[in-house]
Amino acid sequence: MVRDGETSSREGCAGVRGVDTGRSGDPAIEGVGLGLRSDHEADWLAGRGGAAWLEVLADNYAHSSGPSRRRLAALRERHPMVLHGVGLSLGSTDPIDRDYLGRIAALARDLAPAWISEHLAWTSAGGRHHHELLPLPFVDESVETLARNVREVQDVLGRRILVENSVGYLRFAASQLSEAEFVVNVLEEADCDLLLDVNNLYVNARNHGYDPLAFLDALPVERVRQMHLGGHDDHGDILIDAHGSAVAEPVWALFAEAVSRLPGVPVSIEWDRDVPALEVLLGERDRAEAIIAAGPGAEDGKLSRAS
Repeated sequence: MVRDGETSSREGCAGVRGVDTGRSGDPAIEGVGLGLRSDHEADWLAGRGGAAWLEVLADNYAHSSGPSRRRLAALRERHPMVLHGVGLSLGSTDPIDRDYLGRIAALARDLAPAWISEHLAWTSAGGRHHHELLPLPFVDESVETLARNVREVQDVLGRRILVENSVGYLRFAASQLSEAEFVVNVLEEADCDLLLDVNNLYVNARNHGYDPLAFLDALPVERVRQMHLGGHDDHGDILIDAHGSAVAEPVWALFAEAVSRLPGVPVSIEWDRDVPALEVLLGERDRAEAIIAAGPGAEDGKLSRAS
């Protein structure tokens, strides 16, 4: 893990004044964007790579100042941005870290991102922090914890956030809900929106033997505001979400299925390990754009519905 417009109608967010629900989207955030990594800052500052929007890892900048923040501010002059975080630990029973949340809020004030996203996972418990996005049992208590923490974060930020479906390499015997039911319940209880990570969905479906198309069909389309694409490592009996390689062929096929169900939802490419030259990422962007342009059936025959 890296650590470098309406008022909500839900009772849980009743204390928020002027929460931006973002239902109308942001015209500057459309099509395919790229995750901002330090390897490519010089490229973007030099104007290479076109006018893509950028997804900023909030944790790379929330604790920094000086040159890195000045470069980020310069990039913000050129590119629309969204913020993506990994450290809020929304699934923990620990209280939300208000100092950390305050740093995220300050960064958001500086950058004015179209939206802010986090993960349906936990990273801290009992005051101890872990450098992994850890899974939760799919039970009502987890839904309630996540919803409570998301509402608190939204109260502080004054806007609805997006939550991302996370990878989990185990399943809890106590789970009472499917992953799709769990995610949908959190969206409804917290009154937040979804960042659909297509690679995470494929990895979980393969590792745990469920139908990713059924997951897509269960989603409330009006709450899906962004998608992610990234690479994984295939170890045969298990897939690992590694963000260190190109998007795999079956994930492209699943992305085409998602596009057919979620037209107009923007997507960003994530690549965190062994970051390649910008040209490689632009190739991934171009393929994603081609699938979006082709519409339904672009990747026919490459993904079958699980039985």
